[in-house]
Amino acid sequence: MATLYNIADSNSRKTFFLITIFLIFVILLGWLFSYVLDSTIILYIAVIFSIATSISSYWFSDKIVLNATRAQPIKKEDNPELYRIVENLAITAGIPMPKVFILNEAQPNAFATGRDEKHAVVAVTKGLLGKLERSEIEGVIAHEIAHIKNKDILLQTAVVVLVGVVVTLSDFFLRISMWGGGDKDNNNILAVILGIIAAILAPIGASLIQLSISRKREFLADASGALLTRYPEGLASALEKISSDDSPLRTANNSNAHLFISSPLRGKSSKGWFSKLFLTHPPIEERVANLRGMKI
Repeated sequence: MATLYNIADSNSRKTFFLITIFLIFVILLGWLFSYVLDSTIILYIAVIFSIATSISSYWFSDKIVLNATRAQPIKKEDNPELYRIVENLAITAGIPMPKVFILNEAQPNAFATGRDEKHAVVAVTKGLLGKLERSEIEGVIAHEIAHIKNKDILLQTAVVVLVGVVVTLSDFFLRISMWGGGDKDNNNILAVILGIIAAILAPIGASLIQLSISRKREFLADASGALLTRYPEGLASALEKISSDDSPLRTANNSNAHLFISSPLRGKSSKGWFSKLFLTHPPIEERVANLRGMKI
């Protein structure tokens, strides 16, 4: 168990290091665009916009996600068994009881959201409740509880916001450049070319960082969730069933796919290293192998 906690701590440090690099990346991008366009106000806009969107996302991210997925809250009397599973695992993890929501979707899947432990939500689909065994449902809920305990839901929100800032800045720069913005007297062709290249590549780089962080946190939540239930096979079996189910998830899209325990966007993905860079989740085979290799 100590070894697993050491791995979790190591992964957390690496993830927050990536977040720091991300923030520096946003500031440097804003500086580059302000230099090429000869306008320091762009750098100020980048910083202010980043802070403003971070604050708004911190307070309202859960409401945005729940509305987008059409999740509905339930009370204990609506589904006593599910409520007890969430309650028991929350007590085991040492966090307040999260609110429980259900999505009217056939695909088995689940996610957690909320700005902190006191305002957390665990949401599951009807397909998950109808197609999985109790031990498998416990494994999935434990995974989501682990995301809350590990503060992943806040971290993921911050990353999504930073990606949005990079994309917005890049789009703004390209539009200004297209209309002949910038210092025409400077005639620094090289700087303009570098700025355009950065504007094109920056969103791709930002997305890769986002996906890398998301994959790392999934591995960590798998291990932490297995520690909560003391039964890794439950989550391993659940992941196999979830990934093999072909039912669509109508409310899922590219912006919220990373929140779910398994990518809700169905379709075969290549196993090549380049294709893995653009996956929102680690390959199911790797996650299952790690879980079944755990010694608890």
